[in-house]
Amino acid sequence: MALRLSTLFLRTLREDPVDAEVDSHKLLLRAGYIRRAAPGIYTWLPLGLRVLRKVEAIVREEMDAMGAQEVHFPALLPKEPYEVTNRWLEYGDGIFRLQDRKGADYLLAPTHEEMFTLLVKDLYSSYKDLPLSLYQIQNKYRDEARPRAGLLRGREFIMKDSYSFDIDDAGLDASYLAHRATYLRIFERLGLEIIPVAATAGAMGGSRSEEFLHPMAIGEDTFVRSAGGYAANVEAVTTVVPDDIDFTNAPAAIVRDTPDTPTIDTLVAAANEMAPRAEGPWTAADTLKNVVLAIDLPTGERQIVVIGVPGDRAVDLKRIEANIGAHLEVGGEVGVEAAGEADLKKNAGLIKGYIGPGLTLDAAVLGAESTTKLLYLVDPRVVAGTTWITGANEAGKHVFGLVAGRDFAWDGTIEAVEVREGDPAPDGSGPLETARGIEMGHIFALGTKYAEALGLKVLDKNGKLAVVTMGSYGIGVTRAVAALAESNHDDKGLIWPANVAPAHVHVVAVGRGEEIFDAAAQLTADLEKAGLEVIYDDRPKVSPGVKFGDAELIGVPTILAVGRGLVDGVVEIKDRATGVAENVPVAEAVQYILDKQ
Repeated sequence: MALRLSTLFLRTLREDPVDAEVDSHKLLLRAGYIRRAAPGIYTWLPLGLRVLRKVEAIVREEMDAMGAQEVHFPALLPKEPYEVTNRWLEYGDGIFRLQDRKGADYLLAPTHEEMFTLLVKDLYSSYKDLPLSLYQIQNKYRDEARPRAGLLRGREFIMKDSYSFDIDDAGLDASYLAHRATYLRIFERLGLEIIPVAATAGAMGGSRSEEFLHPMAIGEDTFVRSAGGYAANVEAVTTVVPDDIDFTNAPAAIVRDTPDTPTIDTLVAAANEMAPRAEGPWTAADTLKNVVLAIDLPTGERQIVVIGVPGDRAVDLKRIEANIGAHLEVGGEVGVEAAGEADLKKNAGLIKGYIGPGLTLDAAVLGAESTTKLLYLVDPRVVAGTTWITGANEAGKHVFGLVAGRDFAWDGTIEAVEVREGDPAPDGSGPLETARGIEMGHIFALGTKYAEALGLKVLDKNGKLAVVTMGSYGIGVTRAVAALAESNHDDKGLIWPANVAPAHVHVVAVGRGEEIFDAAAQLTADLEKAGLEVIYDDRPKVSPGVKFGDAELIGVPTILAVGRGLVDGVVEIKDRATGVAENVPVAEAVQYILDKQ
C-alpha cells in the first residue's frame, strides 16, 4: 500500500533543529524520520522505521545465511549474572541500574554476554552440540555522559549482537572468520565503505579484536593505515621500539636551576641558553614530560599515575584508557583525566611543572630521596640508554643528561601518546596516515572469560568437562541508519540507497487539475503492481515548491512528477542522486523506472 502524504504521520521541518550537530542528525529530524524523546533517546516515525527495518532485514538475512540462529532476550536483566563476572561494578556509571518494588537490583542491558552464556549452559552439555552461533537484534542501553550526534551516540540504540560457542580455539578461529566475512557482506549490501582495523579488546577481554570503521570526518574514532595494508584503531597501534643504547660512557646527570620553566617550550628555551650543545639546539623531543593522571576505577576509587613521555608528543587519553587497565589489574572501563590541584596536593612529591621520574631516582642526583610512591609508566620510546632533560622534583630545577636504565627505572611501558602522520607502521609496511571513522561493528575472540566465570562446560570427546570458548560480535543497527544518512545527502536533503530507502519511487502530483491527480494515482497503482514501494504526494492544496522540497528532503531514489507535461502525454522522472531529469511518456514510465532499478 502506497504511503500517501495526505495521511502519512509526517511533518517536515524547513530549518535545522538547534540541538542537531551533524548532518545525519539534522536531516533525519527535518525529514521526519525520528523525533527526540530525551537526550540521546529517539522515537522512530513511520519513514524512519521503514529504513530501520530494511537495515535489520539485511543483517538478519546474512546472519541466517552463515548458519547463526536468532533468539531474543529481555532488555531488563537481573543483577546476579553481572555480579558473577564483576561487570556490575566494572561498568561504573556507564549503565542504567534500577530496583523493583521488592528492592531487587536490575539493569538495562548494555550487552548480553552473560545471558547468552547462561542460556547455552542451560540447554547444551556435549561437544556434539557445538559449534553454535546465536544472535539477536535488540535494544541496548548505556548511560552516556554526553550523548551527541543523534543516532551516532545515544543512550538507547539497537544492536545486532551474536555469540559463537566452540569446543576449542581452532573452532573459535573458524567462527571468528565466518563472522568477519559475514560482516563484510552486510556492509557491502548496505553500501557502506568499511575498513576493518585491529582494535584493543578493552573491558570485553579476549585474544583478538577488530573494529569495522566507516571513514567519515565526523567519526569519533581515529584510525591509521599504511600503503602496505596495515590498519588499526589508534588505541591498538604499537610503537616501533628503538634499540637500547650503550650508556657506559654517558656523563653524569646534572641538576640545574631553571626558574620559570614550567612548560616544555620555556624549558627548551632555557636549555639552549644555559647549556648549548655542539650537535644542534635542544628540542622538545629531548625532554621527558611527566604527566600526572587521575584514574577513576570501576570500584569508585581514584588512583594517581605518572607517565613519562617525550616532550614533543601530546598525551592521548583514549589510548591510555584502552591500555592502562592491565597495569592497574582491574577489569572494566576506567575514566582518565589530568590530575587536578586537589590530586597534586595529596601527593607531596609532585611539583607542578618540575615533575621527574622520582620513584627510583638516585639520591645523589636529586640530593634527597623522593617521597613519591606512585605507579610510574613510560612511553615505549623511553628505552635503556636514552638521555633526557626532565624535572628534578623540586621547584625551579631540572635534571640534564638523565639516563634511562641508569638513573631511573619504571614500572612498565604504555601506549600513551598521539599517533602521528608519518610514524612507522609496526609491521614495517610503511609510514602511517591517520583518518577518522565511525565504528559500525566490533568483533572479539573472547576465549573462556565468560564461560569460566559462569561455568559453561561441556563433555569433550574423552568424556571430560571442557570450558567452552566464545566469540562476541556486534553491529550498530541504528548507527548504520545514521551513517547511511551521513554519507548519502546533499544540500537539499537525504539520498537513500535503493535497498534501504523508505520507498523506491516518490510520486508527486503537481497542479490543481483533477486529471493530474487521477494520472498520479494510476501511476502509483501501476508501480505497486510492478513490485515497487511508493510514496505518493497527493496533498491537494500544497504548492509545487513545497512538494518538490519535501521529495528532495525525504530522499527516495526516484521522483516522478505528474504536472503540466501531462497534456503532452509525458511525466518527469528525476534521479535523486544525480539530479538528472527526463520527460518520459506516461505509458512507458513504469518500465523506465523498473529498468533503472
